Amino acid sequence: MPAKLDDIEWAIEFSSAGLGDHEAYISLDTGEIYYVGDTVEEPIPDDLYECDRYLKLPSKQDLGLSKRLALSFIAESIPEELEFGNDIFSRRGAYAKFKSLLESKGKLEDWYTYEETALKQATIQWCKNNDVKINSGM
Repeated sequence: MPAKLDDIEWAIEFSSAGLGDHEAYISLDTGEIYYVGDTVEEPIPDDLYECDRYLKLPSKQDLGLSKRLALSFIAESIPEELEFGNDIFSRRGAYAKFKSLLESKGKLEDWYTYEETALKQATIQWCKNNDVKINSGM
């Protein structure tokens, strides 16, 4: 049974949350997604970690959607700030500074659109590469 693309994207977001250990798995048989984390109280299948019919969903970082994506956005939308962007990502607190830069340039909403599009494309490609059936319905 195909999983909903939006559900897989949400699970990737969950896996990318920097608060403790967050993982999401998808059943190749049912398309159901299981969440594992410090604050998750939902039951998971007994064989989740042993059975090859469950795949661990990647994080945004696993998909190359972190620093590299942010720098690509800067290069495309405000290339005059690329050196500053590289400097931002060489230090702690990079995303807060990155978003402040974008806000000061009126590009924050453009970033969210860019990031959403990249996540959708990367998710679709990951699903194809891993034989995960998806539908694009909500």
